Formats: sequence, C-alpha cells, structure tokens
Amino acid sequence: MKLKKFFTLIVVVAIVIIGFVYPLHYYIMQPGDAYDLDNYVKVENADEPGKGKLSMMTVAMSVATPFTYVLANLSDEKEILKDSQVRSPHESDKDYNNRQLKLMTDSQFNAKLVAFKKAGLEYKINYNGVYVYYVVEKGAADNILETGDEVIGIDDIKIHKHKELVDYLASKKKGDHVKVKIKRDHQTLEKKITLKKIPGADGKVGLGITFADSTSITTNPEVKINAEDIGGPSAGLMFTLEIIDQLTKGDLTKGYNVAGTGEMFETGDVGRIGGIDKKVIAADDAGVEIFFAPDDTLSKEIKKKNPGIQSNYQEAVKKAKKIGTKMKIVPVKNVDDALEYLEKLPEKK
Repeated sequence: MKLKKFFTLIVVVAIVIIGFVYPLHYYIMQPGDAYDLDNYVKVENADEPGKGKLSMMTVAMSVATPFTYVLANLSDEKEILKDSQVRSPHESDKDYNNRQLKLMTDSQFNAKLVAFKKAGLEYKINYNGVYVYYVVEKGAADNILETGDEVIGIDDIKIHKHKELVDYLASKKKGDHVKVKIKRDHQTLEKKITLKKIPGADGKVGLGITFADSTSITTNPEVKINAEDIGGPSAGLMFTLEIIDQLTKGDLTKGYNVAGTGEMFETGDVGRIGGIDKKVIAADDAGVEIFFAPDDTLSKEIKKKNPGIQSNYQEAVKKAKKIGTKMKIVPVKNVDDALEYLEKLPEKK
C-alpha cells in the first residue's frame, strides 16, 4: 500500500513538473509594463524634466508550457503564438536575441537621427562594418559566421558599408577562398571561408548571409539610451519624442502621462508593430492619459493575404473600447503628427 502511494506521488509530481516546465512550440504574449523614458534616455545638458512623462510600452513573451497554454486559452489578455510566428525555423535562442538587440539599436539610431533633424542640430553618421543578420544553412559561412557578427574586413580590405562587401564578392567564383575579419563579443577574429553557391539564390556565389550596415551616430550634445534588456524596434517613436523633449525648451507633455508605440524610420515615419492591444491594456493599467498608435496604411496585397487585418490604430481603438478606458488613442503616421498633437494640447490643470 505504501509502495502504491509512493508511485502515485511520483506520477503526480511528474505531471506537475511536466505541466509547468515542459516547453511547447508556442509562445504566450501578454501585457507588459510602462517604462518612464526619463530613466532610460539621458541627453547631455538636458532641459529640466517637465511635470508629465513619456513612456514606452512593452509586451511580455514567454515559452508556453502545458499549464500556461491552458491558462492563456482562458484569458482575454493573453495571445498564443506559434513559434514560427516569433522566430524563423533555424533560428537559435542566441540568433533571436541578437536580432532583437539589433532591432532595438537601429530603433535608437533612428530616434537620435530624427530627433536631431527636428531640433536642427548637427550629427554624424558612422559606418562601422556589415552586421550579420542571418547565416544561410548550408551556405559558405554556415558554422563559421554567426548572427551578430560584424564584418569589418575581407582579404585585408577594410569594410565600412555593405556595398563594399557586395562589390568585392561580385567577381569571385565558387571555390575561391576569402579571409573575413569580424568583431564578435568584443573580440576581433579572422575566419577563412570557401565561397559556395548561395542556397535559393539562382546560382549566385557568396558568403551566404543576410546583412545590413552597422551604423552609429555621433551627436552634440551626447545622447545615451540604456535599454539593452528591451528588444525590438517598437520604442522608436517614444525614444524620439523623449530626446526632442530633453533637447528643446519647455515641457512636450504639457503635464500629461503620455505613452505610445511604433517603429521609427529615418524618414520620421512611424511603422507598424505587434501586440498593440496588449500595450493598450498595460498603458491603461499604468494610468496613461494619451496613447500614440501607428496609423499604418495597409496595401491591397496585405489585405488580400490577411483578411480582416486592421491598422495598429484601429486595433488600439477596438481594445480601448472593450476595456472601457478613458485614455485618448491618437493616430500617428509620422513623428510630426505626434509633435503637432502635443503642441496643441492645453497645459494640464
């Protein structure tokens, strides 16, 4: 009898452990938090903080387990995503984290660039090499280069921009050997690579990587953004507004609690992001009074592929009505829309 109880206990413990720990091929997305950007963005000799605040919004993502999957199905605030909706099939945890970090650093770069343009201040763009976004499976660089590597040279030639790398490789043939100099984890390394045909590229020969320019921006006054633990591009709009607020005289917020989301492009346009309905919930919980939402234009092709798709602004309004918030949802297509809205606001009494 004691043995039977023991085995029963073992089975129950095993079920509980599996239920809470065993990872499924799904992610759970839910409302995150509001982060006051005055704590993350520091402009040298900045204007004094105003009475209001500008906040970036986040969503929380976690790998689903059997128990959390069931609980998420019972919640209106949580969304279950297939892992293929979050990351590509051959992407490791390190690859995914590096990609998210790159999106965040690009977001910060664009925020500084746009803010200094709007403030009429000088800046300098630095081209530091070629960032490796993804290494193609069975390509020449497979198991040699990694996501997050920065190519700074090839065959003793310095590389600053991706065009320099593309132009150099254009004359190369299958079987040619190249020495690629990279930066990885604060170390400079040299890798020998034998060029191959790039899988799925119609016979084109190359390294077999996807890439982008690795850029930084030098500004005066200096701007520091400390948000390494938060990935993705969606804080771009709010970073831009916070930098402008610190660069210029006066209180951009007029005393209100302002938040929002949206990718910032170099042009000043605001891009679509994911999970905006979750961010509306988190903003309401944080007492936000004004929420900027990307008013993205959806092409006929996108609508055809995704029947029922709505713009970020439409999604935000729908969720705001559902939860009964008094928070004002404001559509923005570009940073000027947000600035004009704030400029017209009366001071909060």
